[in-house]
Amino acid sequence: QVQLQESGPGLVKPSQTLSLTCTVSGASITTASYGWNWIRQPPGKGLEWIGYITYNGITYYSPSLKSRTSISRDTSKNEFTLQLSSVTPEDTAVYYCARDPLNSNNYWGRGTQVTVSS
Repeated sequence: QVQLQESGPGLVKPSQTLSLTCTVSGASITTASYGWNWIRQPPGKGLEWIGYITYNGITYYSPSLKSRTSISRDTSKNEFTLQLSSVTPEDTAVYYCARDPLNSNNYWGRGTQVTVSS
């Protein structure tokens, strides 16, 4: 059973960096050819893809967020991390990690609420 669990602060101040970790169990993040994604849903809006890191460490980002986004991984802990810099209240959302969200064999975390507020 593949499980993903997001963790990180629920409140971030404007201009700071949001940092979230996704801990994976039941599968290795280095197993070919999966992609490990970050996705968010702002209040009252649809899902927004942020980016992903491949099984071999290559990263891809949404063009609209690329300048502020970094996704990395720690293979020894089987987890991957999202960093989003210079946050504003518009970055308030539920953040999800997911494996291959567009594939039939996809897995998602439960999501974690992040609020950007002073």
